[in-house]
Amino acid sequence: MDSVTPLAVGPGLARPHRWLCAHPRALDTLVAIGVLALILIGAVAGPRMRHQPLGPFFVLLAVLAAASLVFRRDLPRGVLAFTVALTLVEIVTNDEGPPRTSIVFGVVVALYTAATRTDRPTTWRLGAATAVLLTGAGMLFSLNPWYSQENWGLFAWAGLAAATGDAVRSRRAYVAAIEERAVRAERTREEEARRRVAEERLRIARELHDVVAHHIALVNVQAGVASHVMDNRPDQAKEALAHVRQASRSALEELRATVGLLRQYGDPAAPTEPAPGLAVLDQLVDGFVRAGMRVRAQPPEALGPLPGSVDLTAYRVVQEALTNVHKHAGPGATAEIRIARVGGAAGSALEVTVEDDGAGTRPEGPEGEPPAPGEETGGGGHGLLGMRERVTALRGSCEATPLPEGGFRVRVRLPLQPRRGGD
Repeated sequence: MDSVTPLAVGPGLARPHRWLCAHPRALDTLVAIGVLALILIGAVAGPRMRHQPLGPFFVLLAVLAAASLVFRRDLPRGVLAFTVALTLVEIVTNDEGPPRTSIVFGVVVALYTAATRTDRPTTWRLGAATAVLLTGAGMLFSLNPWYSQENWGLFAWAGLAAATGDAVRSRRAYVAAIEERAVRAERTREEEARRRVAEERLRIARELHDVVAHHIALVNVQAGVASHVMDNRPDQAKEALAHVRQASRSALEELRATVGLLRQYGDPAAPTEPAPGLAVLDQLVDGFVRAGMRVRAQPPEALGPLPGSVDLTAYRVVQEALTNVHKHAGPGATAEIRIARVGGAAGSALEVTVEDDGAGTRPEGPEGEPPAPGEETGGGGHGLLGMRERVTALRGSCEATPLPEGGFRVRVRLPLQPRRGGD
């Protein structure tokens, strides 16, 4: 009566439900009209009431009781007291025949509302007081025998209203507690994840600093000595260069060991060839084509010379996007690659777009669900996260969204800075 649970509303009733939730006074007015109809129907439907016409005094009491329900949210206890008083007036003042106890429907709604807005002890005190007052008045002043069903019906309706209101209030409190606990747990997990990431970054930074600072400082000193004595004492210069070589080798070994801690078991070793770029994009595409995937690469416009970081990032974006298509859309999917310069000379950027039609055979994820793009089938993936980090480091933007007609799109925009020096 207070509100409608969203899950209980069908699609066709969604709009009226939202409107009623936004206008509670209108909902209370509809409840008041319904209660008035029940009171009047109940007053003439009983076997003892068929030959007794409705008097204007009873109709007035029924209208007042129903109209007061419009304010039940603002004054729950006041409305309850008012409807109980009107019911007592009908029971006490009716000397022409049995009282029309259907007016108790106003008390039922008012008691239910009061029960949903207070605690359990208060609910049972209000319910007991209401039941005793109405039942006692019916037994004392009614023309019926004290044990008549009308009198015990007053007691039953009051108890039912109090019990229903208490149950609804308890359920709402339980749902609110679960939602709060879920929000708190999610917040705790996010904070714990951020804390662990920060600690890991600090540990790696400290380790790299210790490795690099020591050996680079030693290389700098020995290189300075070699430069100083190169002409006069070549033997000592050779010895200093030998120290430089040894220090640089030690630095490389320690860096390799430090980076190796970040790799998972089975990751490929670090390549020794130069960093790839868009110049070897055809080789990357050929590898996926041989794996059974259809790839359409539109010939890029004259891109001109690109900064090394942009060239490498664009290549890695295409590589990661095609890998995700092969993993999650399946070998039968079709991918399309578009690379072009966009914008003017002052704000030009390189735009890389990779789209797939999602028409392949998707590998099954846990519980038969296909994994989302960018996720590893065996656990939480970091492909899209690493891609975004690469793009953000170059002050670019990354968009990865599913397409309405099926498939997935990865679109990256990398700003092209003015070339300086050896860029």
